[in-house]
Amino acid sequence: MLGRVFAIAMNTYREAVRARILLGLLAFALATSAYSLVIAAMSVRQEMRIVADLGAGSISLLAVFVTIVLGATSLYRELELKTIFPILTRKLRRHEYVVGKYLGIFATLLVFVAVDGAAVLAILAVQSKQNVELTIGIAIGMLAALGLLLWRARHARSFVLLPWSLVLFVVMYFASAGAGPERQVLAVSSLLTLAEVAIIAAIAMLFSAFSSPFLTAIFTLWLFLIGRSADTLGNIPARLFGEGVRTAGMVLAKIVPNLNVYVPARPVLLGHLPHVTVAGYLGRAWLNAILYAAVLLTLSAIVFRRRDFQ
Repeated sequence: MLGRVFAIAMNTYREAVRARILLGLLAFALATSAYSLVIAAMSVRQEMRIVADLGAGSISLLAVFVTIVLGATSLYRELELKTIFPILTRKLRRHEYVVGKYLGIFATLLVFVAVDGAAVLAILAVQSKQNVELTIGIAIGMLAALGLLLWRARHARSFVLLPWSLVLFVVMYFASAGAGPERQVLAVSSLLTLAEVAIIAAIAMLFSAFSSPFLTAIFTLWLFLIGRSADTLGNIPARLFGEGVRTAGMVLAKIVPNLNVYVPARPVLLGHLPHVTVAGYLGRAWLNAILYAAVLLTLSAIVFRRRDFQ
């Protein structure tokens, strides 16, 4: 079972990495991170904070957008090209196919967040003016290593990016030690973004199991906006909007995942709040994401199993 799921996941990941739209979004994300330097230049003694905050925000929003695009189109593309039929006629259960698709999408998102996060960390390292030459040398060395790996792995170039991006993020994290708290803000925010997109990808998988890419994208975006507004919906004043609207808002806030958990305030990211540790907050956020993803994937598998492709 695990072998079949892994094969589907790697195939999904390879197709997503090769997609031009993903490369375009990654280039846009890197350009946005670089543009934060222009905004930071207009501030006074807050350059690194602005770069970290803008970088974390752009990574979060663009990762969500990539998740919706991949979740809405990945399954439909195989249905449209009819490549799914020979796959399902083999000894592959439909729930294995759904889980494999999901893991492939998440692996792609992992690369996206890691590369963009590493770019922001590199900018912070240069801004800190500590070990600038070393940071530039590491960046050049990592790019050279990527080129060599891509040249050597001619038949598996897409898979090189996954471990390379993770190593790049870790290396840049240590290289940006001079950035102080801004390094932690970016790193913790990136981990929370991965947890958030894990939920959103599962939501997209559920809708893509029975609807078109357009409707899947609309429904997923709608639930994302509700999730980001869960705190507001749960506290709608009855005097202004009526008891019915207040009740509906409270119900939505209870049912839809509260995605505000994954975009906390700066003191939470730095661990400055009493009785709230960064490790504990990350653990609870990831546990919440795993539980939601498991439930949503179970529903996706049930719906997909009953779908008739004739």
